[in-house]
Amino acid sequence: MRRPPDRPSPGMLRLLLLPRRPPARWVGRGLSGSAAAEGGAWAWYEALSASAPVAWAEAGLAGLQAASGLPWWASVVAASALLRTGLTLPLAAHQGRVLAKLEKLQPEIQSLAKQLRREVSACGSRRRWSEREARFHFRKNLKRIVSELYIRDNCHPFKASLLIWIQIPVWVFVSLALRNFSIGRTASEGFPIQEQLSVGGTLWFMDLTAPDSTLMLPITLGLLNLLIVEIFVLQKPSMSRIQKCATHFFRGMSIVMVPIAASVPSAMALYWVSSSFMGLSHNLLLRSPAFRRLCRIPPTKSDSATPYKDIVAAAYAKYFAKRDTV
Repeated sequence: MRRPPDRPSPGMLRLLLLPRRPPARWVGRGLSGSAAAEGGAWAWYEALSASAPVAWAEAGLAGLQAASGLPWWASVVAASALLRTGLTLPLAAHQGRVLAKLEKLQPEIQSLAKQLRREVSACGSRRRWSEREARFHFRKNLKRIVSELYIRDNCHPFKASLLIWIQIPVWVFVSLALRNFSIGRTASEGFPIQEQLSVGGTLWFMDLTAPDSTLMLPITLGLLNLLIVEIFVLQKPSMSRIQKCATHFFRGMSIVMVPIAASVPSAMALYWVSSSFMGLSHNLLLRSPAFRRLCRIPPTKSDSATPYKDIVAAAYAKYFAKRDTV
């Protein structure tokens, strides 16, 4: 089962929007109540924005721009493409291999579960187990059997979440690095990067240190994220209750990201748009049968020989067919 790409949590997003320094009323007196909580959040943001991973991200961005000679807007896009293609795409392919193995294991797990249920029932009759005891032994032994299968096929579900644990921190570190650049915390060869960013944009966002007043970048970000979610939904004709709740959550996060992107420097919004665009492209690429064979993703029953036609057909059936019949 493939999941839509995960989005950064609201708590992480709030870190990016905190002010540069605490309000003056905090200085010289103790904190209490909500002010103390804000002070703690500020200290957390200060520590994170000055952390080694953020410094590495700053050095990488500055080094990429200096080595390539590209304008800053192109450097931000290039950094997003490099990170997505060189880091998260291989992890996404690994995730696909793990999920495919898990899918192929399901028939064997179901068969072994039926056999185990019969054995537990027979054993319970001889030893006069209660229903609760029989259920306990069934679950205990089934968990052991499933764990052995995961080890045998090297497909523990946790390995499928490796992409999330790497992608989200990288997203946060690069975002904070761009914010540090935008507020003038970092200089390159004596020339503040903030000044470079202020004239390093293009089209309607010439100043990368200022928010996008036209809202075109934030709206594009929201549409891209919604498209990623909807493509996932179109590939799932039936979803569990948890999957439906997760889908609604990600739809909501896609909308929430619009005002957030409208309030941060354009450099950050541009990075988010570029990252989402690359994520959408890679999601579509990973549905290609040829690319899946190239990545050595095992074929499964849920795979389609014409995935893109299926997406278009499902979209037409869901969004347009009902209107045609009205």
